Amino acid sequence: MGKAAALCSGSTRGLVSLLSAVPCLACHELPGPGRRAMSAETAGAGGRGGGGAAAGGAPAAPGSDTYKGWLFKWTNYLKGYQRRWFVLSNGLLSYYRTQAEMAHTCRGTINLSTAHIDTEDSCNIVLSNGGRTYHLKASSEVERQRWVTALELAKAKAIRMRNNQSALLSMMMVVSWEHQAWVGWMQLLKDTKGGIYDSGDEEPASQSDKSELHGTLKTLSSKLEDLSTCNDLIAKHGAALQRSLSELENLKLPAESGEKIKAVNERATLFRITSNAMINACRDFLDLAETHSRKWQRALQYEREQRIRLEETIEQLAKQHNSLERACRGAPGSAGSAGTTKGSVQSAKGEASDEDEETEYFDAMEDAPAFITVTADPKHHRRSGSNLSGASEGHPEDWNLEDSVFESSNQSSYNESCKDLLPKKRRRSRIPDKPNYSLNLWSIMKNCIGKELSKIPMPVNFNEPLSMLQRLTEDLEYHELLDKAVKCESSTEQMCFVAAFSVSSYSTTVHRTAKPFNPLLGETYELDRLEELGFRSLCEQVSHHPPAAAHHVFSKRGWTLWQEITIASKFRGKYLSIMPLGAIHLEFHSSGNHYVWRKVTSTVHNIIVGKLWIDQSGEIEIVNHKSKDKCQLKFTPYSYFSRDVPRKVTGVVSDADGKAHYVMSGTWDEKMECSKIVQSSHGSAGSEGKQKTVYQTLSPKVLWKKYPLPENAENMYFFSSLALTLNEPEERVAPTDSRLRPDQRLMESGRWDEANVEKQRLEEKQRAVRRRREAEAVEALEEGKDYEGYIPLWFERKVDPITGELICAYKGGYWEAKDKQDWSSCPDIF
Repeated sequence: MGKAAALCSGSTRGLVSLLSAVPCLACHELPGPGRRAMSAETAGAGGRGGGGAAAGGAPAAPGSDTYKGWLFKWTNYLKGYQRRWFVLSNGLLSYYRTQAEMAHTCRGTINLSTAHIDTEDSCNIVLSNGGRTYHLKASSEVERQRWVTALELAKAKAIRMRNNQSALLSMMMVVSWEHQAWVGWMQLLKDTKGGIYDSGDEEPASQSDKSELHGTLKTLSSKLEDLSTCNDLIAKHGAALQRSLSELENLKLPAESGEKIKAVNERATLFRITSNAMINACRDFLDLAETHSRKWQRALQYEREQRIRLEETIEQLAKQHNSLERACRGAPGSAGSAGTTKGSVQSAKGEASDEDEETEYFDAMEDAPAFITVTADPKHHRRSGSNLSGASEGHPEDWNLEDSVFESSNQSSYNESCKDLLPKKRRRSRIPDKPNYSLNLWSIMKNCIGKELSKIPMPVNFNEPLSMLQRLTEDLEYHELLDKAVKCESSTEQMCFVAAFSVSSYSTTVHRTAKPFNPLLGETYELDRLEELGFRSLCEQVSHHPPAAAHHVFSKRGWTLWQEITIASKFRGKYLSIMPLGAIHLEFHSSGNHYVWRKVTSTVHNIIVGKLWIDQSGEIEIVNHKSKDKCQLKFTPYSYFSRDVPRKVTGVVSDADGKAHYVMSGTWDEKMECSKIVQSSHGSAGSEGKQKTVYQTLSPKVLWKKYPLPENAENMYFFSSLALTLNEPEERVAPTDSRLRPDQRLMESGRWDEANVEKQRLEEKQRAVRRRREAEAVEALEEGKDYEGYIPLWFERKVDPITGELICAYKGGYWEAKDKQDWSSCPDIF
């Protein structure tokens, strides 16, 4: 026991220098001014003994969050242990032959977050990570204990950082979004009030102060985690020390006393090292808390003052808005001004609203001048020999100032437009309710294991029970607009109805976030309503890669519409952009007016997280290639901070000389109005330096208004009345018709599991046909023959004389084949 006491006394004398030189990774901080980090990097190395991190008794020096030193590493049986320079940083242990190699060559690295740390004897350390194992040897027992403590602390921190990485990222994104929303709202209030928050009134909270505050909070959180880690290590080593002391007391043989006392000294040294690290971490935590407590109090007080100031500002804005509204209602009307009149929009509605002020401001279009519309008094703009448009004298009732075209209820106006076409068949008004199936991503992913990417089937959970061909046919829901356009004698007036029709096709998309079924190659869809509604429509999938559908509509009311649409999409991370490519053609039989336009971009937001919603943005240019009239429509994208009405659409109808005749306004999900221009003038330059055109117009007339959705539409995929009938079974249709597609029919019936199986079968059958077609092409190439590839059945490729594009135009024969019920040329795709 005397030797033991001497050893303990010697180790106690050296413990002071040991504890002063030992590193504590738990209290390391990120580099920065005024911050202290403990590091034990050797100032030099010498001798075969190869000192460790604190060789030569060098004290801990300020530095980065690293621990460096010399260790011996086992290389092979020929060379044995070789002296290497080891660097422990950010949970990674790397080694080099010399310190100079740190600038260019790393000999090896092991990740401590998944590594196992073990000690073989008094000087050896074994690190293993998967198939990689490092056998290390320190110069002394104390040196080994320093490295083991540093490795354990670094491992604990690496595991904690790995587990919290995703949570910290999500927190940063939320804080960033809230900060941007706050800044945007404050800027909006600043613009509204004309500078309520001047620079002199703001608290001196610069970006550097905010960054410093965020950094401090992050550092304090890290210190708290370090305290927890050190506490766990103290408990672990304390228990081991207690066991060693118990064994020491029970010793009977003097020969064992030396080894046990040695173990006790080792445990005590490790315990004191960890305790010292714990004390240093606590001291740093308290210092930081005391330093920044006053700053936090000031920041909290500033936020409270800002909140109170914001509440007062909102209250003032509400009072000003109320007073302005009362003043506007009480202002007398005058000719040529923006006063309220009997024929104005406000008088008709009986109240003022944000969207229907008498002076409306429209956003400037990219290629068109900015303009302002002012509602004029109709008493001072009498018609002299002509109607509102110069060539509509024969139909004054169409543009009567007191009656809108679609002022009556939706159903009555619908019946009025088709009064000479009596319905011949009662159509269905509901479909089975959508099942409440939860979308289990794992059930989808497990079915994709081991399959090629091109063979992974998308489940019907993302679909609605309609095909893309049927969605194209939905564009005809407001076909009565074209029936009315036939009666217009003025081309500019007719253009207004065509523009309203082009916007109406988007009204069904506002709640329809599910995707339609991708049609199979050769799939068709017909909608024969010639006796009921006066038109018949035919669609065919003419290409699969890229997907393209051809559409042809003939109406006996005097118009024909055709189009070929190819869908291009781009995933932008948070949203998906869908860009329909291809032109839409509309021709009126009697006048020969030929209109051409293209669709705008549809954007599906919150693809990854959140509730899906759809927006339309871009511009539509409708051109009458006979009279050269044009209509520029702008779909304003939704903005959180915009004061405009959501889903706003504006535009101007002009003739071949560029003279504006009508102003179009409305929303793509509700209604479209047009206003007759009676006078135009150039106003002052806008904020962007562009000169605005002021249009003085008559009261707007409603051209189109959306039909209300059927009852219980939220449980029927938000289908409209027409959409509910599109997949209704019908007789005498072609065997390739979408109504006969089995997976789509099963989904509509609520049997989604069976629909998924059937969908996979159809897609595999289509792939087999494609492989056979590719083999035929290779065989024809080897024989020197021409191979035409897939040829559409009811459409043919030809150059469009107006756009110069290669399109698929209807070549005829379908309706004749239906009359004869001769479908022998149809392929077997189902």
